Amino acid sequence: MKGFILRHFQIEQRKTSIKTELLCGLLNFFAIMYIIVVNPALFEHAGMNFGGVFLATIVATAIGCFYMGMIANYPIVIAPGIGINAYVVFTVVVSMGHSWQDALGACFVAASIFLVLSMTSFREQLISSIPECLKIGITAGIGLFVTFIGLKNGGFVVADPSTFVTMGNLTDPGTALTAIGVLLCLILTILNVPAALLIGMIIIAIIAGIIGLLPLPSQLVSLPTGIDTTIGGLEFDQIHEMLPVVMVILLVTMFDTTGTMIGVAKQAKLMKGGVFPNLRSALMADAFASFWGTLLGTGPCSSFAESSAGVMAGARTGLAAVTTGLLFITLIFLSPLAQAIAAVPAITSPVLIIAGIQMFGEISTLDWNDKPTLFPSVLACIVMPLTYSITNGVAMGMISYVAISIAAGRRKDIHPLLYLFTIWFLLEFLKIIQ
Repeated sequence: MKGFILRHFQIEQRKTSIKTELLCGLLNFFAIMYIIVVNPALFEHAGMNFGGVFLATIVATAIGCFYMGMIANYPIVIAPGIGINAYVVFTVVVSMGHSWQDALGACFVAASIFLVLSMTSFREQLISSIPECLKIGITAGIGLFVTFIGLKNGGFVVADPSTFVTMGNLTDPGTALTAIGVLLCLILTILNVPAALLIGMIIIAIIAGIIGLLPLPSQLVSLPTGIDTTIGGLEFDQIHEMLPVVMVILLVTMFDTTGTMIGVAKQAKLMKGGVFPNLRSALMADAFASFWGTLLGTGPCSSFAESSAGVMAGARTGLAAVTTGLLFITLIFLSPLAQAIAAVPAITSPVLIIAGIQMFGEISTLDWNDKPTLFPSVLACIVMPLTYSITNGVAMGMISYVAISIAAGRRKDIHPLLYLFTIWFLLEFLKIIQ
């Protein structure tokens, strides 16, 4: 067994050890474990059963990690993405009024296309058709969107008839605890504490229990219930109306997860001459996990930046990812405890807020002196939270980029596919106007 592990994962060639990889896999597990609470809590807003999404989250994460580890041999964790799933829940279901079954149907179609494209070089071409400035603006905009959702769920931001939004009541115990949780998670993150978000959640959960906001369930350990209500529950009745949603899910998932993978690979010094070895297998991992995840009852999967926790500790092979996947399976029996924690927004909201802030940090990489690329990027960024729609942000970013580039005499900077996306989004806007 040891010989197989050494050979398959190229342990000696990558100058690491089995012990190091196992420990780093454990570290990544703790860094990302919060997803088993946050992701099902998101989908509860769409009317889905917590237990079903809980199980789907665990299984989809395990599938993604196993594929990434065994086939691609990279120490990168794959799990349901917070940003894209917040879009699925709060824009597609809550705002647009689609059922969660139709929303998952759109996710499945996007994942299927994603999987097919990942087998070819067209995925890279599709990603390269989106200018870097728009990728930055869209990622930052999703960050603002997720942060806004976290602030809203935690009671920090509330509706106001005059100003649309205003500050919540900080004397409310739940809102005050959200504020404390945000500060705590920020401090832990800035201090580079391993598994900062998970530790923050645990501390806030303890405080919530002490002040009576978190009543513990009578049964702490059991298998999740309601699985039959989510597995295979996706529908395709409205798919013809949801093509823009499919497009957004596909594009955002593709360049978001690709950027994270490349960033983690660079950090692990696994890039060779600027080239990502075995890239196609790595890209298949998130596509494969998304495909099965949507069938099981959760949204699209993505590579997680938290993988850098293990990389910083020495992870260099897929053994770390496999270890993380195996550890996730052991969480299946914690459904009652996870559901009790998820029922307290003050515990989960800080994670959404901090995750959103980290995504928004991408905006710092913009070229602030190049106005033709700056304005479309910032427009895409601010339209998302203000219209409560990632679709609108992507559309406005692409349309304005093409229009400004043409006006500035930069037609050569516009990829032919971008013209097609722009025309399509314009037609969709015209449908809305009519």
